Amino acid sequence: MGLAAFCTCNGTLRIFLAAVNQFQAAATVLFLYFANQIATVKSKPVFYTLLVFSCALLFACNSGSSTSNGGGNGPGGFGANMPPKDYKVLTLSYRSAKVNGNFPATIQGQQIIEIRPKIDGYVDAIYVSEGAPVKKGQMLFRISNPQYEQEAITATASIKSAEADVDAAKMQVDKVKPLVEKDIVSKYELESAQYTLKAKEAALAQAKAALANAQTNVGYTILRSPADGVIGLIPYKVGALVNSTSTDPLTTLSNIDKVYAYYSLDEKQFLQIFATVPGAGIQEKIKNLAPATLLLADGSVYPEKGKIELASGFISTETGTATFKAIYANPLGLIRSGASATVRIPRLIDSALIIPQSATYELQDKKMVYIVNKDNQVSSSAITGAPSDNGLYFIVTGGLKPGDTIVLEGLIGLRDSTKIIPKQAAADTVYRRLQ
Repeated sequence: MGLAAFCTCNGTLRIFLAAVNQFQAAATVLFLYFANQIATVKSKPVFYTLLVFSCALLFACNSGSSTSNGGGNGPGGFGANMPPKDYKVLTLSYRSAKVNGNFPATIQGQQIIEIRPKIDGYVDAIYVSEGAPVKKGQMLFRISNPQYEQEAITATASIKSAEADVDAAKMQVDKVKPLVEKDIVSKYELESAQYTLKAKEAALAQAKAALANAQTNVGYTILRSPADGVIGLIPYKVGALVNSTSTDPLTTLSNIDKVYAYYSLDEKQFLQIFATVPGAGIQEKIKNLAPATLLLADGSVYPEKGKIELASGFISTETGTATFKAIYANPLGLIRSGASATVRIPRLIDSALIIPQSATYELQDKKMVYIVNKDNQVSSSAITGAPSDNGLYFIVTGGLKPGDTIVLEGLIGLRDSTKIIPKQAAADTVYRRLQ
């Protein structure tokens, strides 16, 4: 009896009893075998030896049977003689709780501009470095292509030639006009001179347009920043051949005065979050959402709060999610485009069942608790829910109801149907660290 009590205290009584039962079965078989052999033995010493050994096996069988029948927690066993122990318990009731939902997000600047050349040519100069802040109008690159400079020179020369032709045509009109008035030459000569003047003026306008086009192309050889921002990677170096159809841009300009944290909600999360937010429609509910907190990649909390906006007007059939964005001011430029972060959205639950994590244990990937019935006996029950922000509590969504009494601590020595002496814990003490 002392050995069985020791095994019970250490949680190994079942293993011990199983071994006793196995020994009992083996001893029974051996006893029957030796009892059968006694009848065939003619030598008295051998006969008495087998008789004594068979009796010993029979005694072992009866002893093992007695131990196995009396060593459990049932009536008459060792567990029946153990008095119930005191356990702290808590009777559950609804409480209000703030639940934070954390959603992985990707960061983008308010402007992301690809800088691409509009003409063909070689990279002649790079005036900025990767990651540098730039201002609107600041020079970034120079593309070398002598063809456009030659076209500008040619267009300038064409203008001068056209201007000379226009002057000559005007002189011809001025020459013929008095002759026509004096009927020295026919009116046809004057009209011909005037048409020639118009043609020369048109040629001059065309030459000026060609010069403007050439100057525009020359202007394209200098690339300037279209906005304030930060320069990204520069894949092309000095001497590289580039054109408007190149796969990669010369660089990417990101304006990060404000940053957008894009995150997604599945349909269930979408309904849970907006179910408790006041508002007639989705846009009004979004306006009434509490400001979002941004957790950076190192786990630190970004000091600025974000305003949530809807980024897509529908739930994607491919991913089953809706995309939102939280807008954050970025005056110090701490957050860069392409960074990863976590958007934390607080949600207030008016009626929640909350239990300490110490009152739970895990069994086969299930969260379990011990419920105390009216006879002060415990029974295990699986629950569902989510941990609180500080990880000290568990917000129950299934498996428990108001009025249930659970065991708070000391769960290792408990098993189903164990009788305990419940000691009700003060709720204020239990929930003092609830945020």
